[in-house]
Amino acid sequence: MELKVFRDTLTGMGSLWETKAELPIETEILIPDYLPQVFKIVKCFIYPVVLQKQAAPGRLTVEGYLRCVVYYQAEEDQSLCQTEQKIPFTRAMDLPEGEFQGYGVAVSGQVEYLNCRAVNQRRVDVRGAYALSAQVCAQSEQEVITALADCGAEQKLVPVNSLRQVANLDKLLTAEEELTLPGQVQAVIDISGVGQVEEVKLITGKAVVKGRILAAVTYRSQPGWQLETVEQAVPFNQIIDLDNAPEDSVAFAEVELIGSTLTAAAGQEGASTLTLTAMLHLRMVRPVECYVVADAFSTRYTTDVTYKAVACEQLAETLNKTVEVAASGALPDENAQLIGCLVTLHPPEWTQNEGAAGLAGRGVAHLLCLNSLGEIECCDKAFDYALPDAWPGQASDYRAECWPQVTAVQTVKTGGELTARITLRVRGLVFRRARETVVDSILCQAALENPEPDVALRICYAAAGENVFDIAKHYHVPPAAMMKLNHLEDLQLAAPARLLVPMTL
Repeated sequence: MELKVFRDTLTGMGSLWETKAELPIETEILIPDYLPQVFKIVKCFIYPVVLQKQAAPGRLTVEGYLRCVVYYQAEEDQSLCQTEQKIPFTRAMDLPEGEFQGYGVAVSGQVEYLNCRAVNQRRVDVRGAYALSAQVCAQSEQEVITALADCGAEQKLVPVNSLRQVANLDKLLTAEEELTLPGQVQAVIDISGVGQVEEVKLITGKAVVKGRILAAVTYRSQPGWQLETVEQAVPFNQIIDLDNAPEDSVAFAEVELIGSTLTAAAGQEGASTLTLTAMLHLRMVRPVECYVVADAFSTRYTTDVTYKAVACEQLAETLNKTVEVAASGALPDENAQLIGCLVTLHPPEWTQNEGAAGLAGRGVAHLLCLNSLGEIECCDKAFDYALPDAWPGQASDYRAECWPQVTAVQTVKTGGELTARITLRVRGLVFRRARETVVDSILCQAALENPEPDVALRICYAAAGENVFDIAKHYHVPPAAMMKLNHLEDLQLAAPARLLVPMTL
């Protein structure tokens, strides 16, 4: 009689790689005629916008642009002004070769160095480098043994939970809303926004994502540095086609504002159209449970059993956390007047602390001030932030896709000291890698011989925590027979026990 082995495939988590590439920043920005001439560069910012990610064995290709935003002081009336330019890029990064069924890619980065100077009153030269970083998680199909039959086979089955990636999409969306301003807009200084996904509905072949973006328009209504801010909620409704997306999938969506325009309405004083461009991040996974043979033996034959470890990814938590931090310090000029505060954030990274993993990141508060000489300057104050959660185990067992956003900023100036109180919201997904040792192969060999055929029972003294399956394996008897004989309901022993082991059936 031949041992029957039943196999299936399990979606496993492959290696987790991090690859980096340097993007050169070399551009010239021409100040258009409708903007004032440059007197002084105040601050230059670089914001990455990733439009497409293509992962394949051996290569990752990332396409997008760097949004270069320059704040400057005007020559004529010393007003604060802003201009920007897009720097497109396409970068290929190496990945290990291999057969994989899917990839999860998270792209981030930071400025390595940046020099911004005014060549003349109408031309700004920007030079620097941006470090692009991509974290790639590969999924592969792993063959596992799910059942054994015949030849007196006994098996220990364990549930293995994994995730099957259904969708990993980043899609541009555009939303518009009418905006009425209290006065005339002379210059728009900044348009920021916080996305709020209110509903993600899965229907046959489609995902419907609804929400709004709370936009804050900061502008000047007259020459100088006095700024005004108006808030406006801009709703959006996005329908995304998905092929073969199971309705029991777990869906998560987040929206990031990446661009905006404010267009004055003709003939209507104060009336404008606010157009927002945002990136919709849609992630969908489907939990899958599979029972796998973790150990096996035969009651009739000696067996040669080999084992292997399978790694599966599980959804540890869906994040929606609020963090409050403060950035403070002395101003270079204690008589400086505060104009405004801009904040840049880096995505959180994993940290390790006493057997638990955590997420922490950093950011910079950029304080725009008018010094006693009448010049506008930027004072940077760095800060750290950390999520209050702790996840058990090692940081290397986790990965996260997170999108931190600034929801509120309050500044307080006391003498020459200034404090910015910043409220952050961090939304995203935390994944955990779980490992399980399972049977890779089993081969029946010689028939077992009973050296003591006259012995019907043996007594085994078992300790708390021992498993009846392991004891039965040692004596080559069915675990079910031991359970019945000893009136046990659980394979795992909660207390020390004296067990009867049936030697003949």
